[in-house]
Amino acid sequence: MNVALITTVFNEEDSIEKFLDSIVNQTQKPFELVIVDAGSKDKTVAIIKNYSKKLPLKLFIHKGNRSVGRNFAIKNATSNIIAVTDVGCILEKHWLERITAPFKKGYDVAAGFYKPTTNNVFEKSLATYTCVPLEKVTENFLPSSRSVAFKKISWETVGGYPENLDTCEDLVFAKKLKMVGLKFIVVKNAVVYWPQRESIMAAAMQFFNYALGDGMAGYYRAQTPLLFGRYIFLAFLVLILIVTRNSGIYYFLILIALMYFLWSILKNYKYIKHPLAFLYLPLLQVVSDFFVILGTSFGTIKRLMQV
Repeated sequence: MNVALITTVFNEEDSIEKFLDSIVNQTQKPFELVIVDAGSKDKTVAIIKNYSKKLPLKLFIHKGNRSVGRNFAIKNATSNIIAVTDVGCILEKHWLERITAPFKKGYDVAAGFYKPTTNNVFEKSLATYTCVPLEKVTENFLPSSRSVAFKKISWETVGGYPENLDTCEDLVFAKKLKMVGLKFIVVKNAVVYWPQRESIMAAAMQFFNYALGDGMAGYYRAQTPLLFGRYIFLAFLVLILIVTRNSGIYYFLILIALMYFLWSILKNYKYIKHPLAFLYLPLLQVVSDFFVILGTSFGTIKRLMQV
């Protein structure tokens, strides 16, 4: 059973060495490491080439988005098992060994796990919005392409990653794999470590881009209608307040806001356990709400205009 580890890169000179070192340190080395660079302007390619004696490297320059790059990498892989991750992540040393073990038992897709790496309370707070806690991972968990492996024939069966998408592409791809009845398994101990954004603006753009991809893909999470519903109701109350200037509605809005902020703290504080979480969690709730609504709306409009 040969395994190809594939990934895409673009201007990753600050993170590529740690990523490649984590591959060098794997307990099971890939048969081939296929990297597709989208036209980096920094030292990314030069750094990768320095690892040609340490790793079974195949490096291609092929411009396009993440989906285009992944499909190109898989096409140029000779192995029958494909493992996928993202540069910027660090692979736990047993990751490749654990995520590929299920294929010896007849599985078609192995969904690995990813854990956040954080340096401060803000990043820990952000991780509660970007990562799934291990206790909430079920057999229905859809893998991210930070940590997934599948048979190459399975990739061929569903037509590969959707090349019109640069975000949400991995969830759309995973849903297609599910829909054709392939045999999935969740491998919770196949872990990659994922650094979190360092600022509120970077987090806002992350929320927006992910939601934009969801809208373009027509992929709506279970909580998305509730999110829109909450803010439509809020806008309705604000409109009534403007028209009537009713003090009862004014105090009701204040109560709603206080309850919402309290909810944002209570649901995630156990993961932070720091006083600053009382500031960051409500702030991130509002920022994520706004940019998810904005991104989903823009993505949906863009998708409908392409029909």
